Amino acid sequence: MISLLYQVSRYLIIILMALYTLQCYTVFRRKDEEARQYLFLRQNMLMFFMHFVAYALIYIQSGEFEVILFYGAQVLYLLFTLILFRVIYPMASRLLINNMCMLLSIGFIMIARLDYDECVKQFIIAVAATVLALLIPVIIRKLRFITKMYYAYTLLGIGLLGLVAVAAQTTYGSKLSISIGGFTFQPSEFVKIVYVFAIAGLLQHAKDFKRVAVATALAAVHVLILVVSKDLGSAVIFFITYLVMVFIATKNPFYTLAGILAGSVGGVGAYFLFSHVRTRVQAWLDPFADYQVKGYQVAQALFSIAAGGWFGTGLYQGSPTAIPVVEQDMIFAAIVEELGGIFGICLILVCMSCFIMFVNIGMQLTNRYYRLVAVGLGTTYAAQVFLTIGGTIKLIPLTGVTLPLVSYGGSSVLSTLIMFAIVQGLYMLRNDEEAGREEKEAKRLAKEQQKRMNGQPGRYPRQASYYGPGMGYPGAYGQDRYPEQNAGAYGTNRVPGQNTGAYVSDRNDGQNMDAYGASYYSSEFTQGTKG
Repeated sequence: MISLLYQVSRYLIIILMALYTLQCYTVFRRKDEEARQYLFLRQNMLMFFMHFVAYALIYIQSGEFEVILFYGAQVLYLLFTLILFRVIYPMASRLLINNMCMLLSIGFIMIARLDYDECVKQFIIAVAATVLALLIPVIIRKLRFITKMYYAYTLLGIGLLGLVAVAAQTTYGSKLSISIGGFTFQPSEFVKIVYVFAIAGLLQHAKDFKRVAVATALAAVHVLILVVSKDLGSAVIFFITYLVMVFIATKNPFYTLAGILAGSVGGVGAYFLFSHVRTRVQAWLDPFADYQVKGYQVAQALFSIAAGGWFGTGLYQGSPTAIPVVEQDMIFAAIVEELGGIFGICLILVCMSCFIMFVNIGMQLTNRYYRLVAVGLGTTYAAQVFLTIGGTIKLIPLTGVTLPLVSYGGSSVLSTLIMFAIVQGLYMLRNDEEAGREEKEAKRLAKEQQKRMNGQPGRYPRQASYYGPGMGYPGAYGQDRYPEQNAGAYGTNRVPGQNTGAYVSDRNDGQNMDAYGASYYSSEFTQGTKG
């Protein structure tokens, strides 16, 4: 019976994930706001149902009542996150909020399956990070002076990275983490955000080569410090982010091509200068040549992906723990092994949906600085996803970066939630800009309407009749020169018995008038005399 439950659950989880992913893209076709809100609600229901099924399996496997309590705490956290963002920021992007919660829930499922204690730590950090993230959109929306502090951001980023290069702990050959008061964090995760703000400020007025050169030099300092620290994964993310931002700012492909060339030269140099880079490249080229040492992690990840196939083995039915550091670097392999290749593809599509929203929000902002920030953060997010999954499936050499919101890592979760909150603030700024444009247009139309109501000339001037100055012929929406003969385009004459509607009868009995109230007879309107 338990075996049947595990088999049914793996297909059910895939179906729920596929339906959720489908709605990430169909929402763009919905124009009606009520239909969109109903779709977002369906996404929430699918997420909670999938989360329930997965934790039911985790409870069956462990038999610990603590798992039920932990599951309840996660449900409350996800509910409060969805509700609070919606209540505090009614103009926030529901799709980004839903995707953020979905990615977090997938992380809670897989990390709990791999290492329950680490999942508890991840959950506590996520709760604290969400409280902080709730404050960020209002800061972005209200404190406009942050757009002018880009040199301060530059100094802060370089200073933090320099501190890492000097005092950080070495982990797997790279200097990554600093411990303060018993808390260990990875500064480069937060410098990514500061770096984007700095480069956006340096490039927002990039009209000539000099400004681009200054921005390039300061960006190169960040990258070189990361290379010295042997944090090559972060160095690649910083480099890709800069290339995209400089292209958006300048629209000059020459700068991008020059950057790609310089990056290629730097990559070749790093291969010959750093032994751990050579190790990763050799493991990428042939992980089975030195299976027991250099290629073990990559080879085990490939075995896991192959074992999972399209539909996965089911939770607790595979062996992803055989992969070293699986909950950080290789969590995508664990997901594919037990939840299936289809689930893995859906996960990639959800991440791509986040990236599309980041870029879409950025490109619709009129403020150049905020536009560059949104695109830069989107590129940072997408580059990190690509490096993590690409290294896992042996598309590129392994870089050791985490899958945002899914992999275990407190610094990664905190920085990514801050990133999503910043983009939410930018999304609300975009809505403010649209509301401002609509209000301005409404005022313009109201002003024009008021002018018409006050007797401004329409088709013909008030001062001159179409048939001559003595006629007193009314304009399209105006007034006659003579008060006793005031008529609008389709109105009636104030003089009793003289109906001058656009398509009605004559001025005097027996005298027909044309469509605009002019008589077919003489300008003197002498009855019985033709004009």
